[in-house]
Amino acid sequence: MLPTILPAATNALLTVFLKLFRKSDAVPSETELLEQYRQTGDLRILGQLYEPHMEMLYAVCYKYLSSEDAAKDAVMQVFEELVNKARTHEISNWKSWLHSVAKNYCLMQLRSRKEFVDAERMESEDRLHLVEEAPEEPLPLQELDDCLKKLNREQQQTVSLFFLQEKSYRQIVEETGYELNQVKSYLQNGRRNLKLCMEAQVERFS
Repeated sequence: MLPTILPAATNALLTVFLKLFRKSDAVPSETELLEQYRQTGDLRILGQLYEPHMEMLYAVCYKYLSSEDAAKDAVMQVFEELVNKARTHEISNWKSWLHSVAKNYCLMQLRSRKEFVDAERMESEDRLHLVEEAPEEPLPLQELDDCLKKLNREQQQTVSLFFLQEKSYRQIVEETGYELNQVKSYLQNGRRNLKLCMEAQVERFS
């Protein structure tokens, strides 16, 4: 029959053994997981790192974006950003770094929203300017088309989309892939060049 109480030496040895056993089965730390991800690029490992902090990240995104749907989308977009960033950035505190990434993403979204709101306010003014700048005597359609063709490709594309097809700045950005500032610049320069061409054509016909 086994003794009910193990000798002290046996107890000590058993304690050490159990500690070693638990350590071998322990879940890797975030630092270890991060290093594994950097070495392998395995998205399952990145998911292990990301999942425990999703509620915190959702709260951060909701705080800035004030929309449940926008916050949910932001949480997913932040994860996509991490696919590359987590392998190239020096990260000493994973949770704190995640918070910063999410915050910066949301601030960029808010900045983009403001740019489009400001741009949309300018759209009606731009359309009005084109009407005001048009010659009193309307040009034949062929002459107007010739003036459009004299613009460079970017100006011709944005002017046609904005003034002829009445697309918004946002729609032009989505359709062409140009940055918002590029669209504004192409329209401004294209409108000026179109005006000069139309004026020259009017003089030729008068």
